[in-house]
Amino acid sequence: MKKKKAAGFTLVEMAIVLFIISLLILIVVPNVSKQRGRAITINDQALQTELNSQVELYRNEHNLDNSTKVTLDELKSEGYLNQGQLKQIEKEGLEIGKGDD
Repeated sequence: MKKKKAAGFTLVEMAIVLFIISLLILIVVPNVSKQRGRAITINDQALQTELNSQVELYRNEHNLDNSTKVTLDELKSEGYLNQGQLKQIEKEGLEIGKGDD
């Protein structure tokens, strides 16, 4: 009578699988973290561009010259910034032209 082979994986097979998964993690994790930092930088640059555009729009609509400072509170009160922009500005701790310097 033949013995039935036990179902499942051997210890060597499991070790090989774990080794391969570890190598993949070592390759992927650093690349993901680099891309996350790059995405944050690009997002910050986009917000800065949006803010600059909104300031210029405010100046044009109120017939102000380029040397006139525009505060964040002015843009908020006049509705030049949407809620998403305001949340991101608060999150980043950004300020534009306090108007007192």
